[in-house]
Amino acid sequence: MRKLLLSITVFIFGVSAFSQDLPENPEPGKCYVRCKTPDVWKNQDVTIETYAAYNKVVTYPAVYKTVSERVLIKEASQRLELVPAVYETRDVVVTVKEASYKLEVVPGSFGSETLTYTAKEDASKLSIIPATFKSGSETIEIKPATAVWQMSDKAPDCESSDPNDCRYWCYKPIPSEFVTIPQTKLDVDAYTQKMAVPGFDKSYKKTVVAKEPTTRRIDIPEVTKVVKKTVMVTPPTTRVIDIPAEYSTISKTVLVKDAWEENVTVPAKYKTVVKEILVEKGGLTSWKEVDCKLTESSPLPINWNLGSATLTSAAKKIIDSRLLPILKTGVAVAIESHTDSRGTKESNQDLSERRALAVTNYLIAKGINPSKLTGNGYGENKLTNRCSDGVSCTEREHLANRRTTFRVINQ
Repeated sequence: MRKLLLSITVFIFGVSAFSQDLPENPEPGKCYVRCKTPDVWKNQDVTIETYAAYNKVVTYPAVYKTVSERVLIKEASQRLELVPAVYETRDVVVTVKEASYKLEVVPGSFGSETLTYTAKEDASKLSIIPATFKSGSETIEIKPATAVWQMSDKAPDCESSDPNDCRYWCYKPIPSEFVTIPQTKLDVDAYTQKMAVPGFDKSYKKTVVAKEPTTRRIDIPEVTKVVKKTVMVTPPTTRVIDIPAEYSTISKTVLVKDAWEENVTVPAKYKTVVKEILVEKGGLTSWKEVDCKLTESSPLPINWNLGSATLTSAAKKIIDSRLLPILKTGVAVAIESHTDSRGTKESNQDLSERRALAVTNYLIAKGINPSKLTGNGYGENKLTNRCSDGVSCTEREHLANRRTTFRVINQ
């Protein structure tokens, strides 16, 4: 009993406090709505690093070039060629043939020599040890805590006929909203390890003169007869013939530039989120006179396409002419959308909610503050006639249930 009395006392106090702020000098037969100055917010972009910057190591292999080199494979030498003696016959009685000699060529001999050269010089190569990362996150507040005014329903045991009696206002808190952003952070940066690449040698054979060619003398004894005498005019001799050296061309790989590395900085990645910041706190202001018809559900004659929640150009013109001027006076409006009973309850509920949302989104795009709008879909739950599931009705009767309405709410 004490708990019931306490509740009644609080309720009467709330109604009494609310009644003291009713419109001054109201006129009979007219309706008034308590307008609210909305909170003023602004959006601020907050940039969060989602992927840390790091160094990437790029390696380049050693550069070689192939060169040709002319090498001696057989040294220059000489050979001796025999030039015979020249004789002349004289018609005298003399020695038939004087003593003489002849030269016999003793050829030279050759040997071979193996020479070693560097076919590929020593170098090095680099292997990349890539960077490693670790996961992290950062939580930021994207919408601070706030509150809204809400008025209670009229108490069922209220004896007053005034619709504004037996009500009280509550300042309902709205908690902050946060978002957690995943991050990838650099653990160990990339680096390189250097490894030796050994070169190698090759060899080739070279022919060399082991013994120079020469001659040996063979004596020819004198022959005497009483005959015609052959006289040696020119003694035999040798002439030297040069044998040129022999060469060959070999290919040789030469290191032009050893392997090297280059550090390339990979920039960090960022993500920008929008954070709402309260600029000016709203609250209750004065009462405004409104058309009493607007406090009840008024039709918004939108002809929706079958199964569609997309506003046509004709529907937008209806909203611009019928609803937008009312909202620009500062009042708050509830948008309600309904369907007929054809189709499943679930699909009708979803369709009505999407249609109510389409209207509120269009009004927000036209500059109406979202706090002034409430959109609800009721599907087939509030039929205006008998046309429920299983009842045969005309298209005109179904059309009466497919409706979108609005009403001014005391907010």
